[in-house]
Amino acid sequence: MKIEISDVANLPSRFGNFKIQSFKEGIKEHLVIFKEPLQTTPLVRIHSECLTGDTIGSLKCDCRDQLEFALNMIEKEGGMVIYLRQEGRNIGLLNKVNAYALQDKGFDTIEANHQLGFKADERTYEVVEFILEHFGVKSIQLLTNNPRKMEGMKGIHIAKRVPVVIESNRFNEEYLKTKKEQMGHFF
Repeated sequence: MKIEISDVANLPSRFGNFKIQSFKEGIKEHLVIFKEPLQTTPLVRIHSECLTGDTIGSLKCDCRDQLEFALNMIEKEGGMVIYLRQEGRNIGLLNKVNAYALQDKGFDTIEANHQLGFKADERTYEVVEFILEHFGVKSIQLLTNNPRKMEGMKGIHIAKRVPVVIESNRFNEEYLKTKKEQMGHFF
């Protein structure tokens, strides 16, 4: 795996003052937002890109709320957010919008992906191991509700799973129910 690594820069934000570094893997450019000093077993949120939620504030998912929860925790306790460019569970923006259109017709998030010829979740986490190794991190406290994410990181010691606690809304209740019942997410 050939990965280009940027310099470290300061990132003052509405969540606090962080450092950032980018990791370019092929055409995908991932971002690490972190608070120094990193603990021996830091808090880590592995967050997959969600343009509609993270940037535009879509209420159909819980992505932005999870990202903000993680940034607030990391500002207080230290750690990092590894922001992976894996839009729409790694099906891309065009297919994600097509999946949204299918959801508008009554399909759940998994059925919509299947209708488009994808698995329920196409994400991978190999680059995470590279990033954590770059930072000298061998053990993490993983901020997640997703058991598949925990299983996807075979070379990383997960000392503890830290729940991401957010409120649902009327637009994402069915989405969260599907994630819980069909994908095994912890809520």
